[in-house]
Amino acid sequence: MPLIRSLLHMLWLILTVIPWALFVVIASLFVNSTTMYWMCARWLKLAVDSGTVILGIQNRVTGMENLPTGEKSAAVLLVKHQSTWETLTMPAIMPHPLAYVFKKELLYIPFFGWAMARMDMIHIDRSQRTQAFSKVVEQGKRLMAQGTWVIMFPEGTRINRGQKGVYKSGGTRLAIETGAPVIPIAVTSAKCWPRKAFIKKPGIVDISIGKPIPSAGRKPDELMREVEAWIEAEMRRLDPEAYAGRDAVPARPRS
Repeated sequence: MPLIRSLLHMLWLILTVIPWALFVVIASLFVNSTTMYWMCARWLKLAVDSGTVILGIQNRVTGMENLPTGEKSAAVLLVKHQSTWETLTMPAIMPHPLAYVFKKELLYIPFFGWAMARMDMIHIDRSQRTQAFSKVVEQGKRLMAQGTWVIMFPEGTRINRGQKGVYKSGGTRLAIETGAPVIPIAVTSAKCWPRKAFIKKPGIVDISIGKPIPSAGRKPDELMREVEAWIEAEMRRLDPEAYAGRDAVPARPRS
């Protein structure tokens, strides 16, 4: 049954992304970037809702009250990355437009990449590290000034359930450069949608949004260590069986 559900969901995504992407490419000639974003976010919400109906995957979100409330309030969201699920989910649940920082190669994906190219996001060339980060800062300042939050996966790639990648300081460097607070977010998506797995399982994905961490006066590595400590402790609280037998992390009281 999980195989059939997974096939149906994949088919649903393929059948809907083609007309959506073509519509977005044409509409981009006539509407502004904010309108374009919400048009795209509606398809992502459709993808998530279809995942609930077809795959049986449900989101349980906590900590929404920790998000900045001002219309132009800036934020850098740093998210645990376990699968494609959180990439689809974040725009579907966040009250502000988001700008992902991603490698430019994704723009070459037929239909999906073409639509992404029409959105006001930050696509970088990873082979040019210095220039890439300068572009992130430049575009990040512009986007956050207009009320768009920048979202990054600090581990850089999808990580297997119960494991931890290397947290890179690009997100905290951006926050310090722009003066924006950092919002750490833990996600247990691999319980239902494992990394690089085609077959998905029904269940609940916990999305826990932490309190904003001010970036003023901080150093990038030090700030990232605080983000890493919060996310990894929260992951162990949300999904303890995934970490059974691994090195213990001291419990962190929730406030």
